Amino acid sequence: MKFDLSHLRGDITGGLTAGIVALPLALALGVASGVGPMAGLYGAIAVGFFAALFGGTPSQISGPTGPMVVVLAGLAASLSGDVGLIFTAVMLAGVFQILLGLTGVGQYIRLVPYPVISGFMTGIGAIIIILQIGRLMGHEPPGGTIGALAYIPTALADIDFVTLALGLGTLVIAYNWPPALGKVVPGALAALIIGTLVSLSLTTPVLGNIPTGLPAIHIPVFDKANMWLIVEAAMILAFLGAIDSLLTSLVADNMTRSRHDSNKELIGQGIGNTVSGLLGGIAGAGATMRTVVNIRSGGKTRLSGMVHALILLAIVLGLGPLAAKIPHAVLAGILVKVGLDIIDWSYLKRAHKGPRWDFVLMLTVLGLTVFVDLITAVGVGVVFASLAYVRQIAQIQIEELNRLPDDMGNDEEKALFDTIKKHVTLFSFGGPLSFGAAADLGHRVREKVKPKSLYMVMDFTRVPTLDVSAAMAVETVTSDAQAAGRQLIICGVNERVEKVLADFYQHHPDIPVFTNRLDALRHVQQVLSGQSAEKTA
Repeated sequence: MKFDLSHLRGDITGGLTAGIVALPLALALGVASGVGPMAGLYGAIAVGFFAALFGGTPSQISGPTGPMVVVLAGLAASLSGDVGLIFTAVMLAGVFQILLGLTGVGQYIRLVPYPVISGFMTGIGAIIIILQIGRLMGHEPPGGTIGALAYIPTALADIDFVTLALGLGTLVIAYNWPPALGKVVPGALAALIIGTLVSLSLTTPVLGNIPTGLPAIHIPVFDKANMWLIVEAAMILAFLGAIDSLLTSLVADNMTRSRHDSNKELIGQGIGNTVSGLLGGIAGAGATMRTVVNIRSGGKTRLSGMVHALILLAIVLGLGPLAAKIPHAVLAGILVKVGLDIIDWSYLKRAHKGPRWDFVLMLTVLGLTVFVDLITAVGVGVVFASLAYVRQIAQIQIEELNRLPDDMGNDEEKALFDTIKKHVTLFSFGGPLSFGAAADLGHRVREKVKPKSLYMVMDFTRVPTLDVSAAMAVETVTSDAQAAGRQLIICGVNERVEKVLADFYQHHPDIPVFTNRLDALRHVQQVLSGQSAEKTA
């Protein structure tokens, strides 16, 4: 594998800055996952290094993210904190991501509609905040979003105001840290250091004993009783990590004017998560904020992500005694900021200006994310969005029937049509005809056909593709025409459409088929002229 050393200085600066920014987030997200702060750091190191080494987005920084932590926290609660099974799920998620990359699924994950992405990202931000409310008040709420929500009245009845002040103070510092100082010490790291120093003179719960040194290897554990739970969590982690990473890749593309390789990126993320589980780290993905910091600090190639991971590794080897003194309230304050940053405020501000259906879809996904689970939220959102899209396209396809006879191909065709139009109803379909339009096609044709017309010409010139449902709708139109004593004529069919209509042709060999609309109209004129001559004779 070749490395581009032409941006070495910028890569080192970007990686160093991203590593410093990642430190407090990795600790906080590790705690929030239920596995521990060092698992967050190990995850940041493993995913950060190997996703950069093997991934398809050169400037991307990867590590623990909010969406992944929400899933892991739920899994940890379900498995009563069994770290062996949790790390097995992380490894399995990595394997799934590698398979997604090898099978080329990456290019399709980016097609998830924005309201769905906005809804579940906002839901994840809300979950992170809900899980920290109790901790800000000096309590340890039960696992799960519903449990944490139900516990809020209990926490409000017995607030530890010292802990609350410490957590809110941390949040205020993280948000209001001067930008000039932020270039030297990031706001989240400053809040972590200041909050920890202040807590030394207070009595407040802290992280406590944390091991240092290199992590131990965790061999996958297989438990029949919990196998489906682990597989389900791994699938959710794999898909959420893929979506999160590829969205961050798009951000990186916009900033660097480059183009990432989606499938290669998924393979890199998968390798990173597999190694992370083996080393006792939590799952990770492309991290938007850390990637932006890296690029703005000069990082351009995969070396920057690797440097970021090595910086964290150097910190880990001697961090344990210092990290042990970090209060839970300080990490809770940092996590509330993480949650607030994840919420899609920009979409919420302009949602009332866009289509109402998009906003309803976003709120539906948001509600399912918070109160059900992430995979259900994304699945339902994609299905609803797809149905809405099919309906919109179907309406456009049906409305195309209104374009003729006003839109004729040339003067000869228009003149010819004018001489026979009282006997002919002409339909020209536009765009690919799909199952969405098939349901209304027969009804719309019946509405618009001229009651006294003897011939009905169906023009497929502007139809590139046709599915089986639409072919059945053509069959229905044919039956209606024959029942009314009309002659159906088909024209403008290309090879792809003709293959779909092959059975139709076999059942109706008497229906004339012409290459273009002009020939079809000439045929009608000739038949009408012949009938007129017979009557005159």
